[in-house]
Amino acid sequence: MTSTAKTSPRERLIQAATELFYLEGFATTGVQKLCQTAGVSKRSMYQLFETKDELLAEVLARSGPANFALFLDRSTDGAPRRRILHVFEQMEKLVAAAQYFGCPFVNASIELKDPAHPASEIARQGKQQLTDYFAEQAKLGGAADPATLAIQLTMLFDGLSARVMMYPGNLDGVGIRTAVVLLDANGLPSDA
Repeated sequence: MTSTAKTSPRERLIQAATELFYLEGFATTGVQKLCQTAGVSKRSMYQLFETKDELLAEVLARSGPANFALFLDRSTDGAPRRRILHVFEQMEKLVAAAQYFGCPFVNASIELKDPAHPASEIARQGKQQLTDYFAEQAKLGGAADPATLAIQLTMLFDGLSARVMMYPGNLDGVGIRTAVVLLDANGLPSDA
């Protein structure tokens, strides 16, 4: 955790919530633990965020770009197929290193069970960014139906995220192999 003297109470709360919500879950992370970890009082927290729900929405909005940076290959090198497979290779690496505990967007949405919740909307926007990335790469690679392939790849990503939570450990390449099957079935050539 960053030194409390160098960051504002708001930033410390966001940092603590980002870590705790991801590692322990939103519902199971109590306000007291959150405040203690951040080094702020409950009063300060509620002055900065009306509710823990509001804090979750802020965490998802802020952590989304960093989450995507872990998976997406935005380089101009390599073919679209290679950039798509990179997503699943990165997931494999994070799972093997015990640094991946499911997709934070999916985790939050499952816990909230409320599609109208502001954090659920941010989670949907985050997942849409992944789908858009897949669609862009699929189109560049000449896939027969880039939009459908993008949804299929996002569903694969989300399914793997859930599997990691149920069966911690190694994915044994199943995500990569399944993505290859989807890419082949959708006409995205090996050299694309």
